Amino acid sequence: MIGKLTGLVDYVAADHAIIDVAGVGYLVACPTSTLSRLQTGAAVSLMIETRITDETIKLYGFVTADEREWFRLLQTVQGVGAKVALAVLGTLSPPDLANAIALRDKAAVTRTPGVGPKVAERIVTELKDKVPAFANVDPALVHLSGAIDNDRAPRPVTDAISALVNLGYGQPQAAAAIAAASRSAGEKAETAQLIRLGLKELAK
Repeated sequence: MIGKLTGLVDYVAADHAIIDVAGVGYLVACPTSTLSRLQTGAAVSLMIETRITDETIKLYGFVTADEREWFRLLQTVQGVGAKVALAVLGTLSPPDLANAIALRDKAAVTRTPGVGPKVAERIVTELKDKVPAFANVDPALVHLSGAIDNDRAPRPVTDAISALVNLGYGQPQAAAAIAAASRSAGEKAETAQLIRLGLKELAK
């Protein structure tokens, strides 16, 4: 089982790269976010997910182990295979994906080519209790302005974030706190409850 490849980038295509390791070229499927970082002739180390079937051996490569874990996690969702999982990771970074799931922001997920509303709904619903603890995501990486401007996030969530901002907290910190509060309180939580829980998160 191959878990990591370190070598030289021999070739980069639209959906895969060939990594030369001691003269052997490994064809590795990658999300576009990974492929965009690769340069022909440059040294690279990729975290690898190996899939073996009766007919083929396929390698999937990622810059970080975190991306590889998301690749695995996404495929636990009904209707999401390797191709869709790669497309999602090519569109949303792990922090952005965690953010979208925490806020049930289906619109963010549907920005992925080939992912419609039904699949996006399953992703944000089925993974809401499986995503890494949101409190561990750097608040500086949380971007909610689009969700708020386009009213994609639930109304109690946007109202709670707005309330914390009005109290003097920065937007990223308020967004991260309310996202964590939303995950613990559930999708039916009211604004007042989210504000109380958000303040507790900020006080930690």
